[in-house]
Amino acid sequence: MGASGLGVPCSVVLPSPVIPRAYCRPARTPWLSEAFNGPVRAGRWFTGATIVLLALNLRSAVGSVGVLLSAVTDDLGMSATTAGVLTTLPMVCFAVVGLSTGAIVRRLGLHRTTALALALVLVGLGTRAVADSTVAFLATSVLALGGAAMGNVVLPPLARTHFPDRVAGISALYGAALIASGTLSSSLSVPAAEAFGSWRVGVGLWSALALLALLPWLTLLSRDVRTSLAPTDRLPTGQVLRSPLTWALVVCFAAQSGGAYAQFGWFASIVVDAGTGPATAGALLGLLTGVGIPLTLCLPWLIARLGGTGVLPVAFGALTVAGWTGLVLAPSTAPALWAVLLGLGSGAFTWCLTMIGQRTRTTAGTTALSSLVQGPGYLVGGLVPFGTGALHDVTGSWTPPLVGLAALGVLIAVAGTLVDRSTPLEDRLVPTSRG
Repeated sequence: MGASGLGVPCSVVLPSPVIPRAYCRPARTPWLSEAFNGPVRAGRWFTGATIVLLALNLRSAVGSVGVLLSAVTDDLGMSATTAGVLTTLPMVCFAVVGLSTGAIVRRLGLHRTTALALALVLVGLGTRAVADSTVAFLATSVLALGGAAMGNVVLPPLARTHFPDRVAGISALYGAALIASGTLSSSLSVPAAEAFGSWRVGVGLWSALALLALLPWLTLLSRDVRTSLAPTDRLPTGQVLRSPLTWALVVCFAAQSGGAYAQFGWFASIVVDAGTGPATAGALLGLLTGVGIPLTLCLPWLIARLGGTGVLPVAFGALTVAGWTGLVLAPSTAPALWAVLLGLGSGAFTWCLTMIGQRTRTTAGTTALSSLVQGPGYLVGGLVPFGTGALHDVTGSWTPPLVGLAALGVLIAVAGTLVDRSTPLEDRLVPTSRG
């Protein structure tokens, strides 16, 4: 495949088996101001903006419903059990659809799959806003979340394809956009619903953002990117699954995603039970989420200087352990400090996505690894918030579940160090499987 017209080659097979060191372990690369240089081109900026817009849509289906759940359940007559199913749908969809996205990309191409993901988000959010029954609301939620799941998987290969020399920079930008997506949708949906007197507005307004993101992707469909040029170029799933890198990333991703969803679901309840007021607890949760944005934007600088040493995953793990331990020992003494520590530890999420791109040499490798890591990672991680609540109910205390959550920080440090020091995925596969 020839030049894409976007400032980077669309070929998924690199022209030489000798890959620059920067693909395996980042050199000292300038910060985000140069994320699109090399050289700066209008097409390159345009593609980068479309990737960031994509990420900005991938948490709105979750954030907008979580804060309006009581209004939705009352209006639709939804039972508590059904509402519980609704809260678990994101992780289930991220896992199941995430596992199948690699095959969809191979069939449709990277750009068409991205456009399909945004179309599903658009249709799902739009129709969910007019759903008149519980079944319809759940079905349209699955559509929107399925599109978000596909978007999760295609982000790393998009970065690998269009910004092979700036994977960390573009990953930081879309990672910050992912965080902003959840923050904006959870903070603006309630005011919008109150302003118009209906939860449907708060849920449905995000479909306009999905439409805005979809339009530029439609212009890229004629210059699509395939993840394999021929059957012999494909990466056999069995070989990818046998790679130690794959499983180290699965463990690290599952640990950080499980801890993150436990934070979203239980942090406020933990500090409220310790004596903090509900309004303050909500502000602390916002602080926890917000501190992740500047850290994410600093990741290219950090990876350029510390990549390959294991320092970053150990730091993320240590911050996570410290945050949960603080909530065990002194939950009411310095809750803001524990929120900041947990928020900084959550930088492991964007770091994992960046490693998916930096520990592969090709678009095919990045797509395969992204799908096989995020699918099982979200599936296993989804058990953590459920287990946290169940353990609290059984023991009548937050201490046992918090100790378990702190242990996830140890897994992030150990598995993340293996990832950070690993060679690229394709180096461990037989030559004929490289794609």
